[in-house]
Amino acid sequence: MANDTEVTYANRADAPTPLLDRISLPADLRSLSVDELPQLCGELRHFLIHNLADNPGHFASSMGSVELTVALHYVFDTPYDRIVWDVGHQAYAHKILTGRRERFAENRRLDGLSGFPNPAESPYDTFVAGHASNSISAALGMAVASELKQDEPRRKVVAVIGDASISGGLAFEGLNNAANTPNDLLIILNDNDMSIDRNVGSLNSYLAHITTSPAYNAFRYKTYKALRRMHLVSERRRGSILRFNNSLKALITKQQNIFEGLNIRYFGPFDGHDIKRIVRVLNDIKNIKGPKLLHLRTVKGKGYAPAEADPSTWHAPGRFNPLTGEIRKNSSPHPPKYQEVFGKTLVELARADKRVVGITAAMPSGTSVSELQAVYPERTFDVGISEGHAVTFAGGLAKDGMRPFVAIYSSFLQRAYDQIIHDVAIASLPVVLCIDRAGLVGEDGVTHHGVFDMSYLSPIPGMTIASPADEMTLRNLMYTALNNNDGPFAIRYPRGEGHNLQWHNEMEPLPIGRGRVLAEGDAAVILTIGPIASEAAKAVETLASRGIGVAHYDMIFLKPIDTELLRKAAEKNCLIVTVEDGTVNGGLGSSVRQWLDDNGMNRPIVNIGVPDRFVAQGTPAQLYRQCGMDADSISDVIINNL
Repeated sequence: MANDTEVTYANRADAPTPLLDRISLPADLRSLSVDELPQLCGELRHFLIHNLADNPGHFASSMGSVELTVALHYVFDTPYDRIVWDVGHQAYAHKILTGRRERFAENRRLDGLSGFPNPAESPYDTFVAGHASNSISAALGMAVASELKQDEPRRKVVAVIGDASISGGLAFEGLNNAANTPNDLLIILNDNDMSIDRNVGSLNSYLAHITTSPAYNAFRYKTYKALRRMHLVSERRRGSILRFNNSLKALITKQQNIFEGLNIRYFGPFDGHDIKRIVRVLNDIKNIKGPKLLHLRTVKGKGYAPAEADPSTWHAPGRFNPLTGEIRKNSSPHPPKYQEVFGKTLVELARADKRVVGITAAMPSGTSVSELQAVYPERTFDVGISEGHAVTFAGGLAKDGMRPFVAIYSSFLQRAYDQIIHDVAIASLPVVLCIDRAGLVGEDGVTHHGVFDMSYLSPIPGMTIASPADEMTLRNLMYTALNNNDGPFAIRYPRGEGHNLQWHNEMEPLPIGRGRVLAEGDAAVILTIGPIASEAAKAVETLASRGIGVAHYDMIFLKPIDTELLRKAAEKNCLIVTVEDGTVNGGLGSSVRQWLDDNGMNRPIVNIGVPDRFVAQGTPAQLYRQCGMDADSISDVIINNL
């Protein structure tokens, strides 16, 4: 790859950044000469390394896309021209170059910058990014809008999509529509042979081997332009000519290009770190009519040796020493993360029952399905960024006798809603939905909070929904789900650590639809579901110290809900407070209100949870406080309503 000297430059703690210091907006960038751009890329990497060392974020992806970002803002007239980022992990250099360098230390912090592109934050952020595979569809809409509005000049629109994201179903839908709709969209494939974990699937293998001659592309375009000048071809006949040309090329080279098979012009692959060449290529192709795809090969973590060597770890490494590459970890004993408990428990279940299989959508390490993968690789399936397929695939496995555990982040599972209903619930198939990152996840912000799963799953007939208050209950719920024959079973659990060092209990089945009493009192009753019970427990202790006795019931199951506990709470004839780490609309609070109303029990009730708005980024503790879900807020609600 080009510009290897940048590695040394970027690691110097005292390295100056004279070019970067001159740039407030992309218009300033465009005043530089092309020969100055390699140095600017080095300065950007230096800035990223020494900022992200103390302010953690998505490191490796943004390091790998520096040259691409610089070239895009250098060649295109942003923000009039549109750059649509997919996911946004790779967009930190974009933020720095578009007026947010001085605030970059606030990235992913409460009231600071979003960790992903957000149009509410900057006119240079053209579309919400956070989930994969939406850039092509959104960019195509913008390109068509410019044509329909007859903008003068027409906006140039660029979709930047990673090699993992392009495997998602929505990306293929966008490609198909782009090939059949008049537009001049440019799609840039940022191909680093990585997602978070190693890419899987035949498309990834295809991208790793595809080659197309730049000289051939240039010759073909020049020939086409010459034939048009001679009136031997027309734009109307362009599609049929492209199809003939692509067929002839495939015959000669014995290689079929999937993009040209869709009648999308393909250029590449090129070295994605050769900034001068990228600028030249972008200038050459930006005015070509019709949809086109530029394939760039990049290195995730480029410019920082530890990240290049281990890009999965350095996707989001946390705090690190920028000079040595040592990732700073807490050495004191601490409870495991919920996903770690899930992963180890899944292995135990698989060891005892050969029907158990694990499925994840491009997140084996994030969900800890990698634990099963290490022991039983033949029973572990990473389907890539294809959540809908993951659920239907699980349905097929369950139909023929297997017991699939499908581990997907809550906010990503939203993309599989139709498959949950149509392909699993209607047939009452025993698929276990293991919903990771449920609740307010923290610094990843609005696109990643998993606050809607209880609401969108609860209306589905036959769906069991549960959430453990602790690690031991998680294990028991997994054991219960394995032995449940009555349809799909959803278990939601949060990001981050649990509360118990001694978590490895002897698993036992739980009665479905039954909660438990954690504390008794007559002044009020708190009903909780999931790990938010710890905040309620603190509130109970605080109130007890003031002479106020409050009952606390851990419901465990949202559906079927424990009607005996609800009746017990109602018969106290006191204030009922529900607390959940999810939206207040359609979750525990709504279910309790409906049950009280259905049974003619008019009781004072307060529902605490995520309010009816989108919540930005911050630490979980900050967001709990902001949403009134922390222990102090729960205590105040009860005191104010007595």
